[in-house]
Amino acid sequence: MERLTGGEATVKTLELLGVKTVFGLPGVQNDWLYNAFYDHRENFRIIHTRHEQGAAYMGLGYALATGEPAVFNVVPGPGLLNATAAMATAYALNAKLMCLSGQIPTKAIGRDLGVLHEINNQDDIISSLTKWSGRANSPSQIPSMIRQAWQQMESGRPRPVGLEIPMDILAATEMVDFESNIGRPYSPPIDEDVVIDIAKKLGNASSPMIFVGSGAQGASQHVRAIAEALQAPVVGYRTGMGVVDARSYLSLHQPAAKELWMKADVILAIGTNMRVPMQKWIAKHKPSLLRIDVDPTSHEKFSTPDIALTASAEQALPILRNHLEIHNKKRSSREEELENVRAVWKKKCLVLEPQLSYLKIIREELGEDGIFVDELTQIGFASRIAYPVYNPRTYISTGYMGTLGYGFPTALGVKVAKPDVPVISVTGDGGFMFGVQELASAVQHKIPLITLLFNNNKFGNVQQMQKNDYGGRVIASDLHNPDFVKMTESFGAQGIRANSFEEVRQGIQRGKTVDVPTVIEIPVGDMPSVDQFR
Repeated sequence: MERLTGGEATVKTLELLGVKTVFGLPGVQNDWLYNAFYDHRENFRIIHTRHEQGAAYMGLGYALATGEPAVFNVVPGPGLLNATAAMATAYALNAKLMCLSGQIPTKAIGRDLGVLHEINNQDDIISSLTKWSGRANSPSQIPSMIRQAWQQMESGRPRPVGLEIPMDILAATEMVDFESNIGRPYSPPIDEDVVIDIAKKLGNASSPMIFVGSGAQGASQHVRAIAEALQAPVVGYRTGMGVVDARSYLSLHQPAAKELWMKADVILAIGTNMRVPMQKWIAKHKPSLLRIDVDPTSHEKFSTPDIALTASAEQALPILRNHLEIHNKKRSSREEELENVRAVWKKKCLVLEPQLSYLKIIREELGEDGIFVDELTQIGFASRIAYPVYNPRTYISTGYMGTLGYGFPTALGVKVAKPDVPVISVTGDGGFMFGVQELASAVQHKIPLITLLFNNNKFGNVQQMQKNDYGGRVIASDLHNPDFVKMTESFGAQGIRANSFEEVRQGIQRGKTVDVPTVIEIPVGDMPSVDQFR
C-alpha cells in the first residue's frame, strides 16, 4: 500500500493496466490528474486536443483500430457534454472506450449551487451512453473501480464505460492498495450441445449463408474456414467488412447478397443484428436462422432464431469448426456461381462515378494493411457497398449512429494507434469543419493522417434529398467555405488541391512522406446517390 493522491492512484492504475496513450484536455477539475501524468510522463503519451469531442473521437479511433481499450479524459459538465456524440458512436460500434470524467467537489454534487461546470445528474448522462459507470468517492476506491471498468469492457459485448472522479478526490491523499479482487473478464460458458445442433443444421443446408458484424472481427480465420467448408457466401456491412477478404469469391457486399438470401435455406449470423435483412428481406423469404452472439439480448431483436448460442465468436467458432467436420455433407465449389454474383454487383455499381475511381485509388495506395475511415459523404456511402476490404479493423465506420463529423478526428486516433500503416480519412466539406481545429493537435503531435476532403460547398446529401425527395425545397444546405489549402497550411500541415484522379494519387503519395497531416482538397459537383440500391 502507498499513500497517494487520487490523481496518482488513477495514473498508476492505468499504467499497471498497460495504458500508454491517453487523449484528453486538462482543466481545473482534473489538475491533480495531470499533475500525476506529468510525474509519470515517461510512461504515457498524452494527446491533448483542441476540443473534448476530438479527445473522445480519437480514443474511439484508437479502440476501433486495435480492438483494445482506449482512454480519454475530460472535465465535467460542458467538457463531458462535448464528448457525448463520440460516446454514443462508441456505444453503437461496440468499442472499448473509457470515459474518465472529472466531477465537481463531492459535497456540491446534486445541490444546484452553481459550481463551475456543474450539471444536473451527470452520472445519469454517462450511464445512458455506457454499459457500466461509477463514481470514485475516495482515492482508495480508484484502482478497483478502474479495474472494474476494464473488466466490463473486456467482458461479454464490448461497449464504452465511464468513471467520474470528483476534483477533491483527485487531490486527496489516502493509503491505496493496488491488489484487486476484480475477476477476469467474463465470457459466457459454451453449450456444446447447441454448437452441435448448429453444426448439424449447417452441415445439412443446401444453400447456407453467413452474415458477420463487429462481433466476428476477432475470429476472422475461423469464419473463413467455416465459409470454405460450407461454400457459404459471407456478407459484411460496415463493421463486418474485411472479416473475409474481399478478394475471396465467398465475400459479398450486403446489397449483392439480397438475391441469394431469397434462395438460402439456412442463415448463420455471427456477431451481427443483420438490421437490413431482418427488417426488409425477411418479409419476402424467411430462411432458418442460426445466431452466435455474445450478447443474449441480441438474439431476438428482430425475429426469434431457430437456434441461438450465447458465446463469443472467438471461443465458439473453433468448436463449431470441429463439429462441422463431422456433420458437413460433401460439397462442390460455388466459385463460379458466386463470382458471377460478384460480377453482376460490380457492374451495377458502375453508375457510382466518380466515387468508384476515387475508391480504386485509395485501395491501391493503402496497400495490404492500410486503414480506410469513412464519413457521411458520398464517397463514404459508396465505400460501404463497393470498397474491397482485406482484413478486419481496416475499414472504420460510424455504424448505425451516422455521426456527421466523426471521421477526421476518429481517423487521427486510428493513426495514433497504427503509426506504421497508411491511414486515409474521407470527408466532405461539411463534416470536416466539425473537427477542423484538430489539425492543430495533429500538427503538434505529429500525426501524419491523410485526409481526402471532397468539397462541393454544401451539405451535399441533405441538398440532394431536398431536391429529389421534397420538390426542390433547398434550404440551409449551401455552405461558405475557407480556402482549405491555405487554411491547412496555416496550421503547419500539408495542404494540396487535386483537380484530377492522378493528382489525388500524387497527393496521397506526398502525404506518405511527411510527419504532419495532409489535407487534399478535391473540388467536386453532385455525385450519384447510393440510395438507388436500397
